[in-house]
Amino acid sequence: MSKPFTKADCLIPDWPAPANVHALVTTRLGGVSQPPFNSLNLGTHVGDSPADVTENRRRLRSLLPAEPCWLNQVHGTDVVCADNRVETPQDADASFARQPGAVCVVMTADCLPVLLCDQAGTVVAAAHAGWRGLLNGVIESTVKSMGVPPSQLMAWLGPAIGPDAFEVGPEVYAAFVEQNFAADTAFEEIPDNKYLADIYKLARQRLAKLGVQQVYGGDFCTVVERERFFSYRRNGRTGRMASVVWIS
Repeated sequence: MSKPFTKADCLIPDWPAPANVHALVTTRLGGVSQPPFNSLNLGTHVGDSPADVTENRRRLRSLLPAEPCWLNQVHGTDVVCADNRVETPQDADASFARQPGAVCVVMTADCLPVLLCDQAGTVVAAAHAGWRGLLNGVIESTVKSMGVPPSQLMAWLGPAIGPDAFEVGPEVYAAFVEQNFAADTAFEEIPDNKYLADIYKLARQRLAKLGVQQVYGGDFCTVVERERFFSYRRNGRTGRMASVVWIS
């Protein structure tokens, strides 16, 4: 019999959020899925055993006040309200909540999870920010949906592909720099007309431009930390982690 799943199997954000704001990120530890999804895969769309995913989600649910507002993530910018959770996941890449007990969640395996809350502990949000969503404004859409001045928000950047591993083509570099020339500093040119991209820096730039001054996290690499995190870039066929946030 496997050991009980606890918060010790998760990553707890290190940020000065109000006492009534709670957040965690699952790792690949503490579940029942078999390789290559070992062990706490929470994604239903990656080819894992449905029964195993159901059990893994049950384990996560045991740490939460309610079933999370699962999304059908499409690398877009739509944001839904987790206060009105529905059984069928909606096509969206972020959610926000103002009601105590409503749980926002995004799943990742290299893309950047961004958790947000206000200093008063009245609203929280979670955004799935791969480079496409980041470029197209998923952070901006999420902050707008929260309905409070950005200066009153704080953000935590969860585990994503690190700046030494995120190789992109010149079209990605050009798209970001065309929007904001300062994005040039988040890219390092390497041989074969490629670039290394710092998705954490790109997100920080976007948050700063909005007026979000308190930004934490951003010191992980899902590709390198193979025992702790799933990575699509590293493995291709792999599981998904969940980043969740809620108000009590």
